[in-house]
Amino acid sequence: MSSTAVPHSDQPYSRDDTAFFGHPAGLGWLAFCELWERFSYYGMQVLLGLYLTKYLFLPEHIHQVVGIDAVRGVIEGVVGPRTPLQLGALIAGLYAGLVYLTPLFGGLLADRLLGRTRTITIGALLMASGHFLMAFESSFLFAILCLLLGVGCFKGNISAQVGALYRPGDKRNASAFQIFLLAVQIAVIAAPLICGTLGERVGFDWGFGAAGVGMLIGLGVYLASRRWLPPEPARRASAATVRQPPMRRTEWRRLALLVALLPVLVLTMVGNQQYNIGFTLWSDKHMDLLLFGWQVPVTWLQAVDAFVSTATMLLALWFWRWWAQRRREPDELMKMAIGTLVSAGGPALMAIAGHIVDTTHGKVSAIWTLAYCVVNDLGFANVLAIGLALYSRVAPRQLTGLVIGIYYLHLFAANTFVGWLAGLMDSMAQRDFWALHAAIVATAGVLLLVARAAFGRLLSPATMEAEAEQAAPRDSAYAAT
Repeated sequence: MSSTAVPHSDQPYSRDDTAFFGHPAGLGWLAFCELWERFSYYGMQVLLGLYLTKYLFLPEHIHQVVGIDAVRGVIEGVVGPRTPLQLGALIAGLYAGLVYLTPLFGGLLADRLLGRTRTITIGALLMASGHFLMAFESSFLFAILCLLLGVGCFKGNISAQVGALYRPGDKRNASAFQIFLLAVQIAVIAAPLICGTLGERVGFDWGFGAAGVGMLIGLGVYLASRRWLPPEPARRASAATVRQPPMRRTEWRRLALLVALLPVLVLTMVGNQQYNIGFTLWSDKHMDLLLFGWQVPVTWLQAVDAFVSTATMLLALWFWRWWAQRRREPDELMKMAIGTLVSAGGPALMAIAGHIVDTTHGKVSAIWTLAYCVVNDLGFANVLAIGLALYSRVAPRQLTGLVIGIYYLHLFAANTFVGWLAGLMDSMAQRDFWALHAAIVATAGVLLLVARAAFGRLLSPATMEAEAEQAAPRDSAYAAT
């Protein structure tokens, strides 16, 4: 049977390319594309909780949403009756979580059927449609469906293309994902300032529409970048994948370990992801945002975090490059463990702010936003990006897209979990609400240290390179049959 692949004319792609700050030029294109996709995502997310709790899910509006009675019935059948705040926080959390579940299926679609270019293009069009449909109250659930399917097609596959820019064992791989996520930080700065301001001050439909325009720009950037990206893996005309050698026993062990780590990764995310969901609702209620007589939009707090996290990401890139010149650089699990333990300090500081709210029954200063951001982001700069690099490096080459989708499962669970946790702010003391988050994150850091002690050698690049050299003759003979 003949094989098919997406053609590339005058393909300048090379794994030895150093045109973009020591990395292949394709990394710059992919990072710029991801910037616009994340602009659209965070533009949606920063408004969603406010839109649902302060407008759409109020009794006078909620019944305009087609299908909402059935959805609400299912949710309340599981977790009991929900107030507008609790229902809005839970659905915002479900949406923020499900966008990391659907990449699992998007990776399979790209690996088995359409290829990454076509799958990413379809995903971008679906996301743009979803943002524009958010302008209509009746189509809310259909808009959410388009967004979820679209990000599923887009997100895991573009991350897989970043990993494909490098050879196995290339030490630039980890820093590449930090640069890639640095572009996300720029988007997180812009999205609250543009989409958030339009949504709060002009109208929610304007904010959602701006997110849709950003997604269309991202699609244009991606299509323009194809000649700098790795060629599409060949696929059989029958839509089956090219004949690959069977996975070795150690590859199955690594795959099982990556899956087993997911619950721990869920816990590492709790403090950071609650900033994106519950913190906005908490701040709207408990934080004094009056600045020189002007009420600062609560969505702008997300931009504060983005500024801080951008700085800490750059600091982390510089620090590990400086460290590597003087000492042995820690492996991914050690970096993640250190980062997680540091980031637990963010919600721990908010427990102090919560205690002030509990005892004074007043509002706290917005300076607590900066305190949360600085401590959390110092640690978190060494968690998500490093984890993505780990999964991309360790993934069996037969299942790269699928493994990236599996990695995003922990973000699905984490966002769903923190959406439920956010509802507890109405029933718990504010100090205890944030202290619970700090304890969960700290526990995750300890568990990562345990995992590293037990399985560090199995995941090490040196072990994997040695295995690949031993298996190369067998794999070549298998491919030739």
